[in-house]
Amino acid sequence: MCETVRDASENEGGLSPWPEMHRIITSFERDDENHWRAILDCGHRQHVRHDPPLSTREWVLTEAGRASRLGFALDCKRCDDEHPDITHPE
Repeated sequence: MCETVRDASENEGGLSPWPEMHRIITSFERDDENHWRAILDCGHRQHVRHDPPLSTREWVLTEAGRASRLGFALDCKRCDDEHPDITHPE
């Protein structure tokens, strides 16, 4: 699974220059299977698993690590599906 993580604090004026499908992480929660999900500012949730070798996200394992990712942008797959006319920047 490909994931784009960007620091929103680097944007001028705090406004996102990315298309609508890039959403800001506002908090985290666990799902029914105890996997971590990011809660995005659009209201959708996205799994952020540490599952080596497929995905290495050691930051998700600690509270401090998750806190360090608040304010970062993820590509929201559900927003992608809802807005197929918007293309990703390369």
